[in-house]
Amino acid sequence: MSSPQNTIPILSSISELAGRYDAWLCDIWGVVHNGERPFADAVKACSRFREEGGVVVLISNSPRPCVAVARQLDEIGVPESAYDAIVTSGDMTRQVLIERKGQPFFHLGPERDKAIFVGLDVPIVDLDGSEFVLCSGLYDDLTETPDDYEELFSKMRSRGLQMICANPDLQVERGDRLIYCAGALAAEYEKLGGEVIYTGKPHLPIYDMAVEQIVGAKGSGVPRTRILCIGDSIRTDIAGATAAGMDALFVASALHIEGANDGSPLREADLENAFSESQSRPVAAQKSLR
Repeated sequence: MSSPQNTIPILSSISELAGRYDAWLCDIWGVVHNGERPFADAVKACSRFREEGGVVVLISNSPRPCVAVARQLDEIGVPESAYDAIVTSGDMTRQVLIERKGQPFFHLGPERDKAIFVGLDVPIVDLDGSEFVLCSGLYDDLTETPDDYEELFSKMRSRGLQMICANPDLQVERGDRLIYCAGALAAEYEKLGGEVIYTGKPHLPIYDMAVEQIVGAKGSGVPRTRILCIGDSIRTDIAGATAAGMDALFVASALHIEGANDGSPLREADLENAFSESQSRPVAAQKSLR
């Protein structure tokens, strides 16, 4: 791992790291696509790495299970040749629901996230009859903010309801705008003293699940020092890689760097400012995965 006092190298091509890793754990939203279109250079990089014998596992804080995410990737235009497997916080959330079989819960999130419940016999009820709350996101992330949920959170807190957060991201880029995710709601609930369990990055269980997928694809174990995590979130992707004992490549995004989506080059000053309060450092950075 690079130390905090080291300057973060800015790469023109990820091929500069080619021989150091046998597998990539690659974030999806913000790295491979922006929710509306694929990033051609990122898709090419992942496909090329696989052609040369590497394993690519896409690891996402999407609240949907891997099957639903694969379907979305196909619709957006990301080919299956770019990855070996997908692991999502939705997959981790399904495990939690299986462990809590029979416990009635309230679902806080949009209709599109209900793919998370497919094939599970789970009792979804109204708030008054619930024993916990599963939060997959805002009902309408195009118009709402966490402030719109103050009254709901007050009711949840008065009953001492635990929240399961199926997407720890605070925000993601959708096209050219930032939208709030379930993690932003969970953070507000915690401010009120509510208890939250997170199922995705930066927490270790999702990395353990991803390593299992690497073993399945490669047919043998891979040391964590030979796994590179690629992502655009310092809070989840970079911190999660550090906690899991893996190196990380930071992909610049509007989550942390103003103007990251325009044609200007990535600057060392931008990186140092973005990582000034982080205990986790990537081994390198890129303007975009290429």
